[in-house]
Amino acid sequence: MMAPIFVSHGSPTLLFDDVPARDFLRELGRTLARPKAILVVSAHWETNIPAVNAVEVNETIHDFGGFPQILFDQRYPAPGAPALAERIAGLIRAAGLPAGIDTARGLDHGAWVPLKLMYPANDIPVLQLSVQTALGPAHHLKLGKALRPLADDGVLILSSGSFTHDLRSVAWRGPNEEPAWVRGFADWMVKALAEGRTDDLVNYRRLAPHAARNHPTEEHLLPLFVALGAGASAPAAHLHQSLTFSVLRMDAYAFAD
Repeated sequence: MMAPIFVSHGSPTLLFDDVPARDFLRELGRTLARPKAILVVSAHWETNIPAVNAVEVNETIHDFGGFPQILFDQRYPAPGAPALAERIAGLIRAAGLPAGIDTARGLDHGAWVPLKLMYPANDIPVLQLSVQTALGPAHHLKLGKALRPLADDGVLILSSGSFTHDLRSVAWRGPNEEPAWVRGFADWMVKALAEGRTDDLVNYRRLAPHAARNHPTEEHLLPLFVALGAGASAPAAHLHQSLTFSVLRMDAYAFAD
């Protein structure tokens, strides 16, 4: 079984930044069993209904601006898996949710940045699944539950977002010091995940301190709920904790029996 995993993908510069999260993702790819395929749930693909891409070869989407040219030169031409895309859409529909197939979409940086660190050979089939920001955590938990059979078939569900994501407060330079409002939110999330408090997590926006400040919009936390739903009922395994740019917590989790 491939345990579903949530990672924080940070800035596109993570590929080159000398930070603990970059080294963690490199080591994670070396230590995991090799998946038959990877389904990335990225915060950077938002649609009205769940959609999965079905392409022969994934194009690399540079969905950012203002960064050095070296980032725009990056490519991750991983093969797609159209037949698996159809199966994934079928699992989602069987759970009572609509699902669409996108035959043109490639991989955005929420997918290819962590994948390039974890699996630099880009030789594993990769698919991407969208999020529906307006539908919130409970919907994404249900979406994850629909995907549970994939783990038994050797498919890695890699949910890619951010544990905290207030870009207005990012400190690109200076000391990497964590404000109390980031720490308070992250500590609450860590404790709730360790204790398996799924209902509280779904209602994090009401219960967690400084939730709206850490996530002015929800799309970067919603992939975590897909991984949580796709995993087991056991408490999550906290794989990594670090901080970049003072306010971006780079935590990662695995969800398995």
